[in-house]
Amino acid sequence: MHKYLIMGPQGSGKGTQAKRLQAAYDLVHISVGDLFRWNIQHRTKLGARVKRIVAAGDLVPDEIVDDVIRTRLEQHDWNYGFVLDGFPRNRTQAEFFLESYDIDAVIRIDVPDSVVFERALARRVCENCGLDYNLIQHRPKAAGVCDVCGGKLVVREDDTPEALRERLEDYHRQTEPAFELFRTKELLVVADGVRSPEEVQRDIQAQLGLAPRPNPA
Repeated sequence: MHKYLIMGPQGSGKGTQAKRLQAAYDLVHISVGDLFRWNIQHRTKLGARVKRIVAAGDLVPDEIVDDVIRTRLEQHDWNYGFVLDGFPRNRTQAEFFLESYDIDAVIRIDVPDSVVFERALARRVCENCGLDYNLIQHRPKAAGVCDVCGGKLVVREDDTPEALRERLEDYHRQTEPAFELFRTKELLVVADGVRSPEEVQRDIQAQLGLAPRPNPA
């Protein structure tokens, strides 16, 4: 069984790499962002609360994030392991996780801020199903149309230069202490996220000591 956390700034490609690990090693991909979006789309009480918090420009409190992660992992549908994407975002959440679960490694995808801006501003999301696209790395087959459901692709409301700059500042300020904790526990591996997704995946596999598997298409 393999249990990994994958971390990196918005636009680093951590979601792409998580999905590749999922496909290659039969892991369950657990995305915090997807869990929140599901709750918002299905109009749950949690979704309504998260929507209000995000609309106000605030971060979802640690206790809500921790509870969502705990509830999801308690489903125990990860027979071969999991790769958790988008968590933790600060040292408090990292400490909570290490106290509650054993993990094999924390994968950090490193990219310069300039690349984060370029990728994030090219992002589009389906307004119907929530699937993410990127006009640089993951283009839809038909411009402006979701490959899966045919929904319209739109720019996220928070994908503005000002909002991106603020999120990057938050990321560096809050997440670096978490990385330091994982480094002291000898759990951290770092991959250069500027390279192609295939190269990044091969590097991650090698650093984790995983038997090489073909990269999913």
